[in-house]
Amino acid sequence: MRTHFSTGASDQMPQTYIKRILDARVYDVARESPLQEAALLTARLANTVWLKREDLQPVFSFKLRGAYNKMQRLSQAQRDAGVVAASAGNHAQGLAMAAQRLNVKAVIVMPRTTPQIKVDAVRNWGARVVLHGDSFEEAATKAQSFVDDKGMVYVHPFDDPDVIAGQGTVAMEIVRQRQEPLDAIFVPVGGGGLLAGVAAYIRYVWPQTKIIGVEPEDAACLKLALERGRRVTLPEVGLFAEGCAVAQIGKEPFRIIRDTVDEVITANTDEMCAAIKDIFEDTRSIAEPAGALALAGMKKYVARDGLKGQHLLAIVSGANTNFDRLRYISERTEIGEKREAVISVRIPEEPGSFRRFCSALGRRNITEFNYRFSDPQQALVFVGLSVTPGGDDLEKLLAELREGGYECEDLSDNEMAKLHVRYMVGGRAPAEVDNEAVYRVEFPERPGALLKFLSSLGQKWNISMFHYRNHGSAYGRILVGVQVARGERAQFRAVLDGVGYPYREETDNVAYKLYLGKQ
Repeated sequence: MRTHFSTGASDQMPQTYIKRILDARVYDVARESPLQEAALLTARLANTVWLKREDLQPVFSFKLRGAYNKMQRLSQAQRDAGVVAASAGNHAQGLAMAAQRLNVKAVIVMPRTTPQIKVDAVRNWGARVVLHGDSFEEAATKAQSFVDDKGMVYVHPFDDPDVIAGQGTVAMEIVRQRQEPLDAIFVPVGGGGLLAGVAAYIRYVWPQTKIIGVEPEDAACLKLALERGRRVTLPEVGLFAEGCAVAQIGKEPFRIIRDTVDEVITANTDEMCAAIKDIFEDTRSIAEPAGALALAGMKKYVARDGLKGQHLLAIVSGANTNFDRLRYISERTEIGEKREAVISVRIPEEPGSFRRFCSALGRRNITEFNYRFSDPQQALVFVGLSVTPGGDDLEKLLAELREGGYECEDLSDNEMAKLHVRYMVGGRAPAEVDNEAVYRVEFPERPGALLKFLSSLGQKWNISMFHYRNHGSAYGRILVGVQVARGERAQFRAVLDGVGYPYREETDNVAYKLYLGKQ
């Protein structure tokens, strides 16, 4: 969806915000965040990529700017009444810090889905936290009750001119730091406060610069509003990028955005995860999903239009994410970068078929292998493997496998497969599986190591269970079940000794007996 900067009466609108932004009081608490060139991304995307590091603010988010600017403009009577806000976390932290600095009582209503790291941070700034509902809208309704019942002042996270002006100081710094106009600026969108402030300032100072908003694919309230020409409320929003999980774009932000923004792009979960990794590799900092959203949009924009040689900037808007989410983010990153594919393949249920299938894959790096015996004739394996991004590498592989007689299915874009099925492949051994011995094996994480292991087993023993997942470490780990008669166990262990990889038998492990062995 493209919109264009209008030249009618609304030309006055950015000018009024220029004064608001220049007069904004933010630097009592906020710092001028650095503008950093991302060297690795610059080389990979063939465009000069700049990151505006708002993740380095005292509360690890740009939201401090708008909250403090609003608080500065309250009367003494309003401050005495106290302030209340609804927030998924970053605005809450900004307002809590501002309230502490100005010695004002603050109540923050947060959705129950808010990461604990944000809840704890708000409490550490001295604000009272009330957890209510599962979305921003439910939290906002609860916050309004504090206004109605206790006379507190509601500080909106985005739908307020003073908040928008405070966020607009990000653009003021970009212009001062960069000096020469950029080709495009990418801004994350939740309720629209940051995009509105940045767009108002940049459109006035650098009219030739494209301003592109980026929304989560499952919370694209601005994109829908632009398509329909009016604000609409999404029936539900995704919560992965909880900092942008807003069902309706703000009224005042939308008034500004529709006349100043060139385009809105959406990004999915995998693309955000990939962008988190990109930011980490260039900065050694971990952005939250909403914080990496703008970069995810930039990468799609560059790939779609085939851009080269341009100066592009993404605002890294925040770094408040729970540590335990990193495992999920890491799992989804390779698929988000189009560097990993997930496929399902049928192979003959016979000794040696694993080895032949791995040979058919060639020197490709296998990232995941899940299998459990279920049928005497055919084996169904769940496979993750590295592919070359940006081309037809996966399509060629699938064609080669089908020509070789394998029935296969691409599951790379299947959300259920990636979220659930990959972890559920397995279960108890069926009645046909006799004499199953189970081993954990470690091997050096390099192409060909897995094939070497399978080739060493030969075709004497049938593999009845197999699980492997690359976790990015120096050594890969396999859990393998093999049908080995009791009298042949010593012979089988001799084969494993010959392979040279460390291993440990787990046939008597209680977890195996409870969940994987025969009933």
